[in-house]
Parts: sequence; structure tokens; C-alpha cells
Amino acid sequence: MMKTIAILYGGRSGEHEVSLISASSIIAYLEKSKYRVLPVGITKKGEWYLQHLPEWAFVPPEKGIMRSLPAIEPGERVVAVPGDGLWVEQAKGLKKLDIDIVFPVLHGTFGEDGTVQGLLETADLPYVGADVLGSAVGMDKEASKRLWLSAGLPVVDYISVGEEDISDGNLQALTRRIETRFGWPCFIKPSCSGSSVGTSKVSQPEMLKNAVASALRWSERALVEAYVEAREIECAVLGNEHPVAFPPGEVVPSHEFYDYEAKYKDPNGATLLIPAPLAEETRTRIMSLAVAAYKYASIKGMARVDFFVEKLTGAVFLNEINTIPGFTAISMYPQMCIQGGLAYPDLLDKLIELGLENYSKKRSLEYDFSKS
Repeated sequence: MMKTIAILYGGRSGEHEVSLISASSIIAYLEKSKYRVLPVGITKKGEWYLQHLPEWAFVPPEKGIMRSLPAIEPGERVVAVPGDGLWVEQAKGLKKLDIDIVFPVLHGTFGEDGTVQGLLETADLPYVGADVLGSAVGMDKEASKRLWLSAGLPVVDYISVGEEDISDGNLQALTRRIETRFGWPCFIKPSCSGSSVGTSKVSQPEMLKNAVASALRWSERALVEAYVEAREIECAVLGNEHPVAFPPGEVVPSHEFYDYEAKYKDPNGATLLIPAPLAEETRTRIMSLAVAAYKYASIKGMARVDFFVEKLTGAVFLNEINTIPGFTAISMYPQMCIQGGLAYPDLLDKLIELGLENYSKKRSLEYDFSKS
């Protein structure tokens, strides 16, 4: 029986435009014989509107082409009603939308961090991907690193900093901590952000204050991480209680590092090698660590787990986990799944199946003590 899928895209984060690209691909590749698509665009102010897309948006693009959905247009406002799903405001009043599952395609803040997932839980709606806890942990790089360290998983050494650490009285102390702990260069990044927004490579102390201040524009905390001369390896993981990892891929940036410009603005910003040219032992270790990292972060549905493989020693370090990775047909996550034998439309089917499975399991739990 045909299912109705509400695609949530856009959003308030710095990755709004990236979301329009990912959502475009998902809408185009969902099997029209299986699914009816309801596009719900979220403006940069956080307003939800039902969108009426042109016909081309429902047709897969030519191979290798990455395209974006049109800018979100105000119109019929969509609202989430606690316990009663999504409703749309029309001239005659509110009308409930008949939805089987929601597919959030919202990268970054207010979409990938558990906030939308909590809203959908409150509205009693099934949705694709990680739930509230997994989304929040995945979004917060410091929280995920602490969990991984407690489990004995390898992460790059780091220091967590806030606005107080770059005040005139504390900046010198932070500089000494960095020099004592791991030295220069180092990387500064927001603790809660994505797509390398606000990330800087700092090669000398004079750059530190501005780099931390830049990161803190996007997150309340920032991480100072040791620099590792490394290959950047990514691994796709799929599943709920029994996740599986796919053979990893490698990102070879043409920029100094894989920043926002390289990812989304420069068509020659990086070469993607799928599968990554790795020794079998290293490939197996990365896939095993990816599943372990996924489980310890309480992720369900999907995630892309990013690694550093040190060039000199071959040591493997967990970098971060992304619960709503870039999702065009040529993005790393789908491409790793495709190379592992799971076609893009089949991957979408599986994600929807996993979302419904997770919803069904939660609905089977008891919440009303008066019935006990």
C-alpha cells in the first residue's frame, strides 16, 4: 500500500542550503509507485510551510548532477499538534495531514540535534533516523567523544573551551595548555555544528582568540583538537539494534582541509575514493569501530562515522558522527551504501522501514501507570 512521506527540509541552521540539495535528491529518488511525497519546507526563521514543487523535482537528475530545491515559499503553514500529528492551515481552517512517516532532511542545529525529533515524538509521528538521545549526542562532538573515551575507543586529543577561556585574563593560560598538551598547529571547531562551519586550522598563538571566537558564533562550546597528519576516512552505518557498516570511503581535499568551501562551493574541492584504498586489516578495524561508535552514541537509523588514519603510523582515530549526513545520490553516505550493494532507492526504503520499526517498538512500551 502506498505510504505518505512528509519530507522536512531547509531549517534554521547554517546548513539550510545544503538541506535543499539533500532533500532534492531524496524526493527525486523515492519510488513513485510506493510513496506519496509531502514536501514541508522550513524557512530560516523556523516557519513550516507546505511546498508545491515543480514536476522536475520528482524526477531523478542526470547522472552525477547535484541540484537544489527552489527557495522555500511562504503559503500554507504546517503546525505540529501534540499527540495528533501535522496539520496545515488552509482558507477553510486547519486540516490534518495524513502521514505515515516523516523524513527529516535537516542538517545541523534545529534538525540534527534532537529538537525536531522531540517535536515529532510529542506529535506522535514516526520518523526516519536517530531519535532524541542519539541525535543530541551525535550533534555534540564533546558529548560523543566523552562517551567514546569512556568505552575505550580512540579519539584525537582535545580541550573543551568557552567564551571565558579567551577573555584577556585567561587567553594566556589557554595558550599554555595547548602548547603543553599538543602544540601547534591545532584545529578549532564548534562543539555543536556541522559541515565544518566555524572550523579553523590555527598554526600560531596569535590566531587562537579569533578562531575560538569564530567557532563560538555557532556553538556555546568549542573544541581545540590536536593536529593529526592523516587521511580522512568515512564509514556508513545503517540499522537499529543490529547496525551494519559498509566499506569505507576516503575524502582527499584539495584545500588545506575539508572545509565548507571544499564540501559545497568548490566543485573540485575534494576527490572521493569509494571504496577507500585501505589494507584489509585497517578496513575491518574502521568498520568495527564505526559500529561500536554508533552503538555507544545510541544512534538508530543511519549515521556516517568519520575517522582520521594517521599517515605516519596508520593509527585510527574517531573524529565525529553525523546522524543526517549529506544525502544526494553522489554524497559519501549513499555512495558507500551503493558500493556495498544497496542501491539508493533501496536505501531510502530501508530507512523508512527502520523508522517505522523504531516507532512501533516505542508504541509497544507502557506509559500509563494507572493501567498497571
